[in-house]
Amino acid sequence: MEHVDAVVVGSGFGGSVAAYRLAEAGKSVVLLERGQPYPPGTFPRSPAEMGRAFWDPDAGLHGMFDVWSFKGCDSVVSAGLGGGSLIYANVLLRKDEHWFVTDGPGGSHEPWPITRADLDPHYDKVERMMGATPYPLDRVPFDDTPKTHAMQDAAAELGLQCTLPPLAVSFASHPGGKPAMSLPIVDAGYGNIHGVPRRTCRLCGECDIGCNEGAKNSLDHTYLSAAAHHGADIRTSHEVKALRPRPGGGYEVDYVQHEPPPALSLRKRRRRPVRTITCDRLILGAGTYGTTFLLLKSRDAFPGLSDALGTRFSGNGDLLTFLMRATDRNRVRPLNASRGPVITTAIRLPDELDGVPGAGRGAYIQDGGYPGFADWIVEGMDVGNDLERAVKFLWDRFTALFREAPDSNLSKELSDLIGDGALTVSSLPLLGMGRDTADGRLRLKDGRLAADWTAKTSEELFNRVRKTMRGIADVLGADYADNPMWFRKRIITVHPLGGAPMGAHPGEGVCDAFGEVFGFPGLYIADGAAMPGPVGPNPSLTIAAQADRLATRLLENASAHGGAGGPAVTAPSATGAEPGGGSGSPGG
Repeated sequence: MEHVDAVVVGSGFGGSVAAYRLAEAGKSVVLLERGQPYPPGTFPRSPAEMGRAFWDPDAGLHGMFDVWSFKGCDSVVSAGLGGGSLIYANVLLRKDEHWFVTDGPGGSHEPWPITRADLDPHYDKVERMMGATPYPLDRVPFDDTPKTHAMQDAAAELGLQCTLPPLAVSFASHPGGKPAMSLPIVDAGYGNIHGVPRRTCRLCGECDIGCNEGAKNSLDHTYLSAAAHHGADIRTSHEVKALRPRPGGGYEVDYVQHEPPPALSLRKRRRRPVRTITCDRLILGAGTYGTTFLLLKSRDAFPGLSDALGTRFSGNGDLLTFLMRATDRNRVRPLNASRGPVITTAIRLPDELDGVPGAGRGAYIQDGGYPGFADWIVEGMDVGNDLERAVKFLWDRFTALFREAPDSNLSKELSDLIGDGALTVSSLPLLGMGRDTADGRLRLKDGRLAADWTAKTSEELFNRVRKTMRGIADVLGADYADNPMWFRKRIITVHPLGGAPMGAHPGEGVCDAFGEVFGFPGLYIADGAAMPGPVGPNPSLTIAAQADRLATRLLENASAHGGAGGPAVTAPSATGAEPGGGSGSPGG
């Protein structure tokens, strides 16, 4: 049976960072990623390609969009080499210093097991690796980005703080170079895992559906390329199915290897053999849903695992709304949401914890965007002035592609929603996020992941964000439109967090402040599942920084033990079974 120092599950912001740090230190590392690699130029764009761009191997789908639908919320996460970095909006904001707490009853606050001071040196390292830089609004042609100026104008009028947040995007051919569009990007010293040329940002608004220019400094172009350079064995189309402790120490990981069908193939899944790899240390970075699901499925193999498993789930306060028909002195005000990166600005709403009495829980509001070729979708929202019907239609069809009819041709239905182009230039999505209440729970139901979550306990936060967004609309002379899902008390989140939270002890969390699972030495949680509550701003940077901190501690421990052999697993067992005696289901 194959054995390595460390197995890393998933290639998102936790797994990629951990794999790089361990490989750099000379450890033998195997990273298992369920999805496929996406070199620049291979992200789907045509209707036929987009119709197949979803993740459901049982239905013959091996695309990068993984849609989860739960009671109270829907989520879109990613399957592919680079995880969520393939479809996120590039924002690298640090968690606010005073926000490392969980709100308790009667206005009390319980501190997180980690602080901003703990993470700051790791934030620094991740920002350097990801090439964090603010949008170069003072440079031609980047100064011609109407939505950015509009957000700054609105914030100034409302007396709010607006910044150009650091973005993981290459605007220049090399660090410190002059920003310009579509310049060849000089590879870093560790090379490029895809071996495909990259070009700087051309302001196409396609960040969230994969950057075909390679301008995004996504994890495949940064941490994963560096990990491979240092010898990490990165295996795509490898999906982990079960975990268990290994007698004598370490862990066993069951996985299947997918064979994605050719483009446009209708071939269904063929049952794949389950293979097993063993390791001294196991790092879980499969995402909030993936990691929690694996632990829940494999729970019988981990006697004594904390009862906190599945708890503290939240959507990081995500809220999507729209500004429509912006005007300036009775003339159309151009916002051009399709020009620029998806996000360029961040308006910060202070928190009571910042020393602002009566402020409530803090939040961020950011400009949104969409691909230029999708302007016609936005036009569709104006049909019959029925935004709710149009957005509901689009979301229902989007999820139907995943759940029911991946090969449906929607041409006729969508053509009925196309307008004359007048709406597009004056419209803008707004993205909210903040300190919602982490009181949701993830659990298994009939072998599938289920979530118990409601927006009700965070309604005060959501109402504050919506009120501010209405103020932005008023300043810009725009109509304000809620996401129709809001009225059904449903949230669409792209930032799910929690499920295997860190805590001070097993009664409070699944893992400690360094991500190591209580009672199971050498088992680490490196992704958003470990967050004990909302991050507030976009959580990617905080997840990556915590993973870097985790790796530092793991390597220190390995050095202290001579780096040989795996740690002994001494988990308590209520049944008297040996720690390695259980087995998780290889199905799923």
